[in-house]
Amino acid sequence: MHVPAAQAIELFTPSGERRWARGWDPSFPAPAADETEPGTVFETAADGSLTWVVVARESGRSIKYAVVAPGIRAGTIEVACTDDGSGAATATVTYDMTALSADGERWLAEFAAGYDGYLDHWCHAIAAAIGV
Repeated sequence: MHVPAAQAIELFTPSGERRWARGWDPSFPAPAADETEPGTVFETAADGSLTWVVVARESGRSIKYAVVAPGIRAGTIEVACTDDGSGAATATVTYDMTALSADGERWLAEFAAGYDGYLDHWCHAIAAAIGV
């Protein structure tokens, strides 16, 4: 990305992903004054019915979510952005998922097999959204 890390991490907040992730539309069952505050809960339906909880954040640098697809999978997703020294950010995305059923095992195997393509899609979608 050609933006500083502190700006780039905003693209990975619940509402920030709306800028580039097609179909991403988080809903908050309780009002959230700061949607990146640990403990904030939201739900999405773009990839099945998912419940998300912000479990950690380092302002301007990283955010970590717990995510559950009932009966399918559960785990954490962390995005950390760092500056590369030239003013551009590098995002590191870490998934730690557990299958909760045979359907979850199939999902996890497919996700793992397509992970590089999945992140490549993210890169293109984000670049288009921020105009680089």
